[in-house]
Amino acid sequence: MAVPPSILGEDPAFLEVEEQISRLAAIDRPCLLIGERGTGKELLATRLHYLSPRWDGPLVKVNCAALTESLLDTELFGHEAGAFTGAQRQHVGRFERANGGTLLLDEISNASAAVQEKVLRVIEYGEMERVGGRRTIQLDVRVLGAANVDLPSLARAGAFRADLLDRLAFEVITIPPLRARPTDIMTLANAFAVEITRALGKEVFPGFSPRAQELLLQHSWPGNVRELKNVVERAVYRCASSEAPIDVVVIDPFENPWRPSHHSTGAAPGDQEPARESESADSVDAARAPDLPVDFQAAVARFERGLLEHALAESRHNQTNAARALGLGYHQFRRLLKKHALA
Repeated sequence: MAVPPSILGEDPAFLEVEEQISRLAAIDRPCLLIGERGTGKELLATRLHYLSPRWDGPLVKVNCAALTESLLDTELFGHEAGAFTGAQRQHVGRFERANGGTLLLDEISNASAAVQEKVLRVIEYGEMERVGGRRTIQLDVRVLGAANVDLPSLARAGAFRADLLDRLAFEVITIPPLRARPTDIMTLANAFAVEITRALGKEVFPGFSPRAQELLLQHSWPGNVRELKNVVERAVYRCASSEAPIDVVVIDPFENPWRPSHHSTGAAPGDQEPARESESADSVDAARAPDLPVDFQAAVARFERGLLEHALAESRHNQTNAARALGLGYHQFRRLLKKHALA
């Protein structure tokens, strides 16, 4: 008997999603899984399938962003021999392979309007035709869609079929980002560390030092669980000692004084500092000299917010590094983020 994949998480925000998955699994309807990159949409879709009455049927996945329109069309619906140049043999598509089971359409927002129309027909009528074919094929497939964008906004802009969105949105599972489930960060980090420790043939994972734990807990994790796993695995493999707790955690592996930049001219890093200071001074002068009269408090608030946003962007949302770049203490920086509704 297939076993649903285990998913780590004890934060109330995540437990609510797991409960939603469990309830939805029993109802044979299409649904959407929405979340930022790296939040575990595919893993949750897999769990939903194996908790459903279709658990012993096929689970087929396709990334709609990885294929061109024509390739996605034939990959989903198949084609007959001779349907187009190079189609020498019949090809059975993913929908047919998923018959009796579940089909996950990952990054569904990237599917063309023509492909979306065909998907809608399968959902509504349970039938399709292969590319170049004339025979109608009956199907019994549960369709799950996954996306990391705001599909209703795309539908309003005409970039996604509103009727398909209506059919897929029987239920919408929105997965919280890792920053919204902070109590899970160290649980996941320790699990990933133990896993990579075994893979590397090491005997014991010595744990994380308080300093390393603080760094992991303070980072905003724009790449979510996937980013956390990379950071933890990197820290374990770079650690030479198997006895002392891991103290060095590198969030950004590109961070290096010799890192090339898009405006690099081949000069040493220090050689470019005067220009940067000049650019910064120009920006400050411009900010200090708005047209008068002006609302002083509002202008100062806008300037503060701009500095905070710029520091966060430059540090890839590492709040410790952003605070350091502004010459602020971490807690002082956090208070400013809250003041300007950025936290």
